[in-house]
Amino acid sequence: MNVSLIVAHPNPQSFNHAIVECAAAQIKAFNHSVWFHDLYAEGFEPLLPPEEIAQDAKLAPEIGRHSSEIAAADAIVIVHPNWWGQPPAILKGWIDRVMRPGVAYRFLEGDSGEGVPLGLLRAKFAMVFNTSNTSPQRESEVFGDPLQTLWRNCVFGLCGVKRFYRRTFSVVVTSSAAQREQWLEEVRAEMGRWFGAR
Repeated sequence: MNVSLIVAHPNPQSFNHAIVECAAAQIKAFNHSVWFHDLYAEGFEPLLPPEEIAQDAKLAPEIGRHSSEIAAADAIVIVHPNWWGQPPAILKGWIDRVMRPGVAYRFLEGDSGEGVPLGLLRAKFAMVFNTSNTSPQRESEVFGDPLQTLWRNCVFGLCGVKRFYRRTFSVVVTSSAAQREQWLEEVRAEMGRWFGAR
Protein backbone atom coordinates (compact mmCIF):
# COMPACT_ATOMS: atom_id res chain seq x y z
CA MET A 1 0.00 0.00 0.00
CA ASN A 2 1.25 3.51 -0.84
CA VAL A 3 0.48 6.01 1.91
CA SER A 4 0.57 9.79 1.57
CA LEU A 5 1.53 11.24 4.97
CA ILE A 6 1.36 15.01 5.47
CA VAL A 7 2.14 17.15 8.53
CA ALA A 8 1.55 20.88 8.81
CA HIS A 9 3.00 22.41 11.97
CA PRO A 10 5.85 24.95 12.09
CA ASN A 11 7.48 23.56 15.23
CA PRO A 12 9.36 20.27 14.72
CA GLN A 13 9.15 19.70 18.51
CA SER A 14 5.34 19.92 18.49
CA PHE A 15 2.99 17.13 19.47
CA ASN A 16 1.85 17.13 15.81
CA HIS A 17 5.33 15.94 14.87
CA ALA A 18 5.23 13.30 17.59
CA ILE A 19 1.96 12.05 16.10
CA VAL A 20 3.27 11.92 12.55
CA GLU A 21 6.50 10.18 13.60
CA CYS A 22 4.47 7.60 15.49
CA ALA A 23 2.13 7.10 12.52
CA ALA A 24 5.02 6.78 10.06
CA ALA A 25 6.78 4.18 12.20
CA GLN A 26 3.63 2.09 12.49
CA ILE A 27 2.77 2.31 8.79
CA LYS A 28 6.30 1.23 7.85
CA ALA A 29 6.17 -1.58 10.43
CA PHE A 30 3.23 -3.00 8.46
CA ASN A 31 5.42 -2.89 5.32
CA HIS A 32 3.63 -0.07 3.54
CA SER A 33 5.41 2.59 1.51
CA VAL A 34 5.22 6.17 2.79
CA TRP A 35 5.38 9.41 0.81
CA PHE A 36 6.08 11.85 3.63
CA HIS A 37 5.89 15.64 3.45
CA ASP A 38 6.52 18.10 6.27
CA LEU A 39 5.07 21.17 4.55
CA TYR A 40 6.80 23.74 6.76
CA ALA A 41 10.21 22.01 6.63
CA GLU A 42 9.94 21.79 2.85
CA GLY A 43 8.92 25.46 2.54
CA PHE A 44 5.82 24.52 0.55
CA GLU A 45 4.46 27.58 -1.28
CA PRO A 46 0.73 27.74 -0.47
CA LEU A 47 -0.29 30.53 -2.86
CA LEU A 48 -2.13 29.27 -5.93
CA PRO A 49 -0.89 31.24 -8.95
CA PRO A 50 -3.46 32.04 -11.64
CA GLU A 51 -1.55 30.07 -14.28
CA GLU A 52 -2.09 26.86 -12.26
CA ILE A 53 -5.88 27.06 -12.12
CA ALA A 54 -6.64 25.40 -15.48
CA GLN A 55 -6.85 21.61 -15.44
CA ASP A 56 -4.22 21.30 -18.18
CA ALA A 57 -1.85 23.84 -16.58
CA LYS A 58 1.89 23.22 -16.64
CA LEU A 59 2.81 22.52 -13.04
CA ALA A 60 6.00 23.22 -11.12
CA PRO A 61 7.85 19.92 -10.51
CA GLU A 62 7.10 20.10 -6.78
CA ILE A 63 3.36 20.43 -7.34
CA GLY A 64 3.41 17.75 -10.01
CA ARG A 65 5.11 15.36 -7.57
CA HIS A 66 2.60 16.07 -4.80
CA SER A 67 -0.31 15.65 -7.22
CA SER A 68 1.06 12.39 -8.63
CA GLU A 69 1.53 10.98 -5.14
CA ILE A 70 -1.94 11.93 -3.91
CA ALA A 71 -3.48 10.45 -7.07
CA ALA A 72 -1.62 7.16 -6.57
CA ALA A 73 -2.03 6.92 -2.79
CA ASP A 74 -3.97 3.96 -1.40
CA ALA A 75 -4.40 5.81 1.91
CA ILE A 76 -3.94 9.38 3.11
CA VAL A 77 -2.96 10.52 6.62
CA ILE A 78 -2.86 14.21 7.53
CA VAL A 79 -1.74 15.74 10.84
CA HIS A 80 -2.31 19.39 11.75
CA PRO A 81 -3.38 21.71 14.56
CA ASN A 82 -6.82 23.30 14.76
CA TRP A 83 -6.22 27.00 14.19
CA TRP A 84 -9.39 29.12 14.19
CA GLY A 85 -11.40 26.02 13.27
CA GLN A 86 -9.25 25.57 10.16
CA PRO A 87 -6.01 23.96 9.01
CA PRO A 88 -2.91 26.17 8.94
CA ALA A 89 -2.75 28.32 5.79
CA ILE A 90 0.11 26.25 4.38
CA LEU A 91 -2.11 23.13 4.41
CA LYS A 92 -5.08 24.96 2.89
CA GLY A 93 -2.72 26.08 0.14
CA TRP A 94 -1.60 22.47 -0.32
CA ILE A 95 -5.25 21.49 -0.85
CA ASP A 96 -5.71 24.35 -3.35
CA ARG A 97 -2.65 23.43 -5.39
CA VAL A 98 -2.49 19.63 -5.07
CA MET A 99 -6.14 18.46 -4.96
CA ARG A 100 -6.53 19.62 -8.55
CA PRO A 101 -9.18 19.08 -11.19
CA GLY A 102 -8.14 16.05 -13.20
CA VAL A 103 -6.23 14.72 -10.17
CA ALA A 104 -8.67 14.68 -7.23
CA TYR A 105 -11.95 15.30 -9.06
CA ARG A 106 -13.49 16.07 -12.44
CA PHE A 107 -16.77 17.43 -13.69
CA LEU A 108 -18.94 15.19 -15.83
CA GLU A 109 -19.34 15.79 -19.54
CA GLY A 110 -21.69 18.68 -20.21
CA ASP A 111 -21.17 20.09 -16.71
CA SER A 112 -19.74 23.59 -16.92
CA GLY A 113 -18.45 23.46 -13.35
CA GLU A 114 -21.54 24.21 -11.29
CA GLY A 115 -22.54 20.61 -10.61
CA VAL A 116 -21.33 17.89 -8.27
CA PRO A 117 -17.91 16.62 -9.36
CA LEU A 118 -16.83 13.01 -9.66
CA GLY A 119 -14.15 12.11 -7.11
CA LEU A 120 -11.00 10.64 -8.65
CA LEU A 121 -8.82 9.75 -5.67
CA ARG A 122 -8.14 6.02 -5.43
CA ALA A 123 -7.40 6.09 -1.69
CA LYS A 124 -9.38 3.46 0.18
CA PHE A 125 -9.50 5.65 3.29
CA ALA A 126 -8.24 8.90 4.78
CA MET A 127 -7.28 9.76 8.35
CA VAL A 128 -6.84 13.16 9.97
CA PHE A 129 -5.26 13.74 13.38
CA ASN A 130 -5.71 17.17 14.92
CA THR A 131 -4.45 18.89 18.03
CA SER A 132 -6.47 21.57 19.77
CA ASN A 133 -6.50 23.81 22.82
CA THR A 134 -10.31 23.89 22.82
CA SER A 135 -12.25 21.33 24.81
CA PRO A 136 -14.28 18.85 22.71
CA GLN A 137 -17.56 20.07 24.25
CA ARG A 138 -16.86 23.71 23.40
CA GLU A 139 -15.63 22.76 19.92
CA SER A 140 -18.90 20.98 19.24
CA GLU A 141 -21.38 23.25 21.00
CA VAL A 142 -19.91 26.65 20.13
CA PHE A 143 -18.10 26.09 16.85
CA GLY A 144 -19.84 23.04 15.36
CA ASP A 145 -16.54 21.22 14.67
CA PRO A 146 -15.83 22.81 11.26
CA LEU A 147 -12.79 20.60 10.65
CA GLN A 148 -14.99 17.50 10.55
CA THR A 149 -17.14 19.03 7.83
CA LEU A 150 -14.14 20.33 5.91
CA TRP A 151 -12.22 17.07 5.74
CA ARG A 152 -15.04 14.53 5.61
CA ASN A 153 -17.40 16.35 3.22
CA CYS A 154 -15.60 19.17 1.44
CA VAL A 155 -12.29 17.45 0.73
CA PHE A 156 -12.32 13.67 0.95
CA GLY A 157 -16.01 13.08 0.30
CA LEU A 158 -15.93 15.34 -2.75
CA CYS A 159 -12.76 13.66 -4.03
CA GLY A 160 -14.18 10.13 -3.79
CA VAL A 161 -12.66 8.85 -0.54
CA LYS A 162 -15.56 7.14 1.22
CA ARG A 163 -13.95 5.84 4.43
CA PHE A 164 -12.81 8.53 6.83
CA TYR A 165 -11.43 8.66 10.37
CA ARG A 166 -10.58 11.74 12.41
CA ARG A 167 -9.32 12.16 15.95
CA THR A 168 -8.67 15.40 17.82
CA PHE A 169 -6.38 15.43 20.84
CA SER A 170 -7.19 18.18 23.33
CA VAL A 171 -6.48 20.12 25.39
CA VAL A 172 -2.80 19.93 24.40
CA VAL A 173 -1.53 23.07 26.12
CA THR A 174 -2.41 21.71 29.59
CA SER A 175 -1.72 18.04 28.88
CA SER A 176 0.86 16.04 30.81
CA ALA A 177 3.61 13.88 29.33
CA ALA A 178 1.63 10.83 30.47
CA GLN A 179 -1.48 12.08 28.70
CA ARG A 180 0.43 12.71 25.47
CA GLU A 181 1.95 9.23 25.63
CA GLN A 182 -1.54 7.78 26.06
CA TRP A 183 -2.64 9.71 22.96
CA LEU A 184 0.29 8.29 21.01
CA GLU A 185 -0.83 4.83 22.08
CA GLU A 186 -4.19 5.65 20.51
CA VAL A 187 -2.40 6.61 17.30
CA ARG A 188 -0.53 3.30 17.32
CA ALA A 189 -3.76 1.39 17.89
CA GLU A 190 -5.52 3.18 15.03
CA MET A 191 -2.58 2.56 12.70
CA GLY A 192 -2.84 -1.10 13.56
CA ARG A 193 -6.58 -1.12 12.95
CA TRP A 194 -6.36 0.62 9.58
CA PHE A 195 -2.99 -0.54 8.25
CA GLY A 196 -2.52 -3.94 9.90
CA ALA A 197 -3.11 -7.30 8.25
CA ARG A 198 -6.35 -7.31 6.31
